[in-house]
Amino acid sequence: MSSSAVSIAQDLIRCPSVTPAEGGALSTLEKILGEAGFAVSRVTFQDEDTLDVENLFASIGSGSPHFVFAGHTDVVPVGAESDWTHGPFEGTISDGVLYGRGAVDMKGGIAAFAAAALEFVSETGPDFGGTISFLITGDEEGPAVNGTVKLLEWAKAQGHEFDACIVGEPTNPEKLGDAIKVGRRGSLSGIVTVSGVQGHAAYPHLADNPIPGLVRLMAALDALELDQGNERFQPSNLEIVTVDVGNTAFNVIPAHAEFRFNIRYNDEWTLESLRAKILQTLESVDVGDLKLDIQFKRDASESFLTRDETLIAALGSAVQAETERLPELSTGGGTSDARFIKNYCPVVEFGLVGQTMHKVDECVAISDLDQLAAIYKRFLLSYFSKDV
Repeated sequence: MSSSAVSIAQDLIRCPSVTPAEGGALSTLEKILGEAGFAVSRVTFQDEDTLDVENLFASIGSGSPHFVFAGHTDVVPVGAESDWTHGPFEGTISDGVLYGRGAVDMKGGIAAFAAAALEFVSETGPDFGGTISFLITGDEEGPAVNGTVKLLEWAKAQGHEFDACIVGEPTNPEKLGDAIKVGRRGSLSGIVTVSGVQGHAAYPHLADNPIPGLVRLMAALDALELDQGNERFQPSNLEIVTVDVGNTAFNVIPAHAEFRFNIRYNDEWTLESLRAKILQTLESVDVGDLKLDIQFKRDASESFLTRDETLIAALGSAVQAETERLPELSTGGGTSDARFIKNYCPVVEFGLVGQTMHKVDECVAISDLDQLAAIYKRFLLSYFSKDV
């Protein structure tokens, strides 16, 4: 492969596309793909209590199989720019390493699959026996309301039916070729609020302190063993992530107390069965006359496991050929936009090494960018081969 993945990554990094700002990143990608013959659409979505988000869909070729690369150009905030060795939006290369916000999560991944697709189409022509599309959002690092989930609905309404997808998230723990994500645990978050009676700390008989009840409820969830995992997934885990009383006075018993929790769960559970288990556990705790309110967040996602052997084998073979490493088929880590895509087609994830994502001095070796582009190109050659 040429160094085009590196130059594309530099161009994208130089766009300050902190969620939900487009920052020029989608325009950069639109220009690159449009000049190569892709039909490009820019779509903006809105929703209640959220900011508008721009997205991009691009496509070349015709008919099936219809393969789609998916990713996001939005990035997390940089923190204090003074802490960075190189400017977070400068795209600086130093000693063979490209620095900048989004270098690995995931402008580098987008640059690699853009470079791969461009070279593939340049060699084969647009009549390569199928369709290649790009599904790019600006809302993955944010609420994920006006991004991939709506772009998928829009694409379906336009008549696009996908056969397989690779999400270019950074999946490799140590070295390129370590792991392909073939599934993800689900995620369920909730808020538990306990309400009592506010009063003076010196007259507790005139109040009803919600905090002891809250502590008992937290202890019940903390002691809950959801499962022991299986051959496909690691054990489910529940974490209490914050506790808030909102009381700064030493002589006041508060009226309300709350805690929030997040569960990463495997396929031993469905959303319905897990919600029922949490409700049963909390409602079994004696909190006296205190009032208990349990709210589950709407951004919950199901666990999933991809079983498409053609997709997995083609990508695994490409990874092994380019890196001489046999990738683990992993279901670890957090959630990604694959949780939406799996409802439309088989999906796996493979991208760069994720050690610096979201950190100060986020960076990627330029050799990794070129190698990832070579993997993606080899995959496309295999996937669209008449022998597959």
